[in-house]
Amino acid sequence: MGRGKVGAPQYQKLDKKATGRIIKRLGGYILKSWKLFTVAILLTLISNQLALMGPMYSGSAIDAITDANGVNFAAVSENIIKMLVCYILSAIMTYFLSILMIRISQKIIYTMRRQVFEKLTTLPVNYFDINATGDIISRISYDIDTVNATLSQDLVQIMTSIYTVIGSLVFMWQISPPMIIVFIITVPISIIFTRYRSKKVRPLFKERSRKLGELNGYAEEMLSGCRTIKVYNREAEIGSRFNKRNKSAMDAYLDAEYYGAAMGPTVNFINNLSISLVMILGGILFMYSTSGAVKAGSIFFISLGGIAEFVQYSRKFAGPINEFANVLHEFQSAFSAAERVFRVIDEPSEPANTENAITLEASSGKVELKNVTFGYSPEKTVLHNISVLANSGKTVAIVGPTGTGKTTIINLLMRFYDANSGSITVDDNNIKSITRSSLRKAYTMVLQDTWLFHGTIYENIVYGREDATPEEVKAAAKAARIDSYIEALPDGYQTVLSDDGVNISKGQRQLITIARAMLADNSMLILDEATSNVDSRTEIKIQQAMNELMKGRTCFVIAHRLSTIQNADLILVIQGGEITEQGTHDELMQSGGFYSTLYNSQFS
Repeated sequence: MGRGKVGAPQYQKLDKKATGRIIKRLGGYILKSWKLFTVAILLTLISNQLALMGPMYSGSAIDAITDANGVNFAAVSENIIKMLVCYILSAIMTYFLSILMIRISQKIIYTMRRQVFEKLTTLPVNYFDINATGDIISRISYDIDTVNATLSQDLVQIMTSIYTVIGSLVFMWQISPPMIIVFIITVPISIIFTRYRSKKVRPLFKERSRKLGELNGYAEEMLSGCRTIKVYNREAEIGSRFNKRNKSAMDAYLDAEYYGAAMGPTVNFINNLSISLVMILGGILFMYSTSGAVKAGSIFFISLGGIAEFVQYSRKFAGPINEFANVLHEFQSAFSAAERVFRVIDEPSEPANTENAITLEASSGKVELKNVTFGYSPEKTVLHNISVLANSGKTVAIVGPTGTGKTTIINLLMRFYDANSGSITVDDNNIKSITRSSLRKAYTMVLQDTWLFHGTIYENIVYGREDATPEEVKAAAKAARIDSYIEALPDGYQTVLSDDGVNISKGQRQLITIARAMLADNSMLILDEATSNVDSRTEIKIQQAMNELMKGRTCFVIAHRLSTIQNADLILVIQGGEITEQGTHDELMQSGGFYSTLYNSQFS
């Protein structure tokens, strides 16, 4: 039930404030695992400190080799061993850090997926009417996976980079303060360029996510209608339309990745330039140091080992800046993806039940609509001043042309939507004063579009009443005229149905949903073209079972086959959102209006 999809949603611009809110919100997820994250920080500090100590020992080893008194083999060996121990321990801790961050990210992603799915189950029906299914699935899978990649990989890299940059700067200052002048010039250039490019790249990643959502939505829609596409020989046209959307998504993806990836090589060039300048300046200072022009202990004095140390630290200092530029576009993608996920989580759920809402128990089934007017949007009213009284145990049939509001009445009865004006009562209680869960449990529904989930036939039949006994299940299947088919299957009631029951015929799927309805013991019944997918002979048998099922229940029947509603207590003819005729079958035939014309057209 619904009005179909109207395309992928549009997203608000992700400005600085929005980015800050997203970072803060993701930080909240991380803090929920604060113990593990504290260990991760400690591993980051220790592993990077060990990695930073490596160049110090390598510089000392070089100085021991170039000692004026000859090579000090003992000092060389000692420093090399220390250097290797530092690098090996650092690698081991980095390995455990990666595993720990993966575990943290998986806990966060598990929580996010659970929150998104739980939110989806609480959203009003109109959310699914205006959002493509493929786009919703894209948020649950692709967008959350994008966030996962950033948390498990890029976050570690950022933490490592921050510590490495600060630590390298401290070591370089201890070695030769004058040589740091090079970075005073080159680092601001890298930062300015990175900030400038990130502003250009961020909208491209938002567009990439939007285009991918549109592509997924279109693919889901076309795959669900593959039979119709083949019947009308529209494969080539559908393929052409898909290719256009695919190309649009690919172009958006390439733009985002191209301009995002372009930051890395540019920043890398700046960093390599800085290292070259370090080598030049270091060589000049070394010449003055060896010539005696600069005395040991001066800030301008530097040894060959000191130059080697400084170059290694400069690479460690410049490397993270380059890495940060490389992963920055991944963060842009992750923030855009997180924003899409949070938009779902932040969607308003169905309005809460009113204060002191009653629970509907043992309903008598009396339903009344009084002067109900409703429209899915303010610009278009679907129902106009509808008034209907369905007394307990009576059957009300609703007929009329397609698109006149028949299914909309069902949506209002179930409170998938609330009327704009007028009231709907059950047992003389306004349904707005009844809890939604108890109201919906009071109804049993059999829809034209069947829905079966992946599971056994038995599980599908007991879906609405899980405490049913096997005997009751078999009795319901027998009443629905599907028992012989089920028992003839190799696994009987334990036969596993694939998604939506595509491994059985459409008529058999309809019969199983009817058996599901028969098993439920509710006072009100809604049948929306419930026999539209079965042949005429089976329809007669099912109609007999339906007549038995409908006894003592208030029934609302939407039907195009007028033969199925001749015995209804009240038939409503809906045209243009208004009740134009109402009465029994005989009364409407005698009046010679639209109903009689429609009936005669089917049986002429």
